[in-house]
Amino acid sequence: MTTDLKTRFPGVNIIPIHGKTPKIHETAFIAPGCTIIGDVEIGAGSSIWYNCVVRADVFTIRIGQRSNIQDGSVLHCDPPRPGDDEGSPLIVGDDVLIGHMAMVHGCTIRDRGFVGLGAIAMNKSVIGSDAMLGAGAMLTERKVIGDREVWAGRPAKKLKDLTDAAIMGMKMGVAHYAHNAKDHKAAVEAAMTRARD
Repeated sequence: MTTDLKTRFPGVNIIPIHGKTPKIHETAFIAPGCTIIGDVEIGAGSSIWYNCVVRADVFTIRIGQRSNIQDGSVLHCDPPRPGDDEGSPLIVGDDVLIGHMAMVHGCTIRDRGFVGLGAIAMNKSVIGSDAMLGAGAMLTERKVIGDREVWAGRPAKKLKDLTDAAIMGMKMGVAHYAHNAKDHKAAVEAAMTRARD
């Protein structure tokens, strides 16, 4: 299975650990230079961009459909522990945008949530549907961004509610990345073919 994944996703480090091998939908785009480890599931049409690390060595990471994790981002989780039977899995819903160099750790990002460039979301925090964590912000443990809210700062606090126009802009971003991922997938395959010839 790992060999098949490496054939389908050239240049990607796919590493089973503790008996868990990543499950990646055949329509996903995983860019060369990424490392995907352990109990990870990535849904249809999602994209993981160049040099991301998705490390589910101690618990689970689930990424839904059509979501994109942009270049250099780091995704991790925490296991159940005494006093914390649930642990902190990382759950990324459908149509989520995670900007470049973000760190998301053991949190939940609901459908159509947005994480800005270089932002941090910590264990058990929640980013609601159609909600945004601003660029460079830090969402501390257990904080909850409500649906359609924008939070920013370190630590992050609510700034305002998102307008319909802003939410439409985020939806356009999802569509852009889904289309761009197909172009990059074709470009990577072409480059690998040239390298073999």
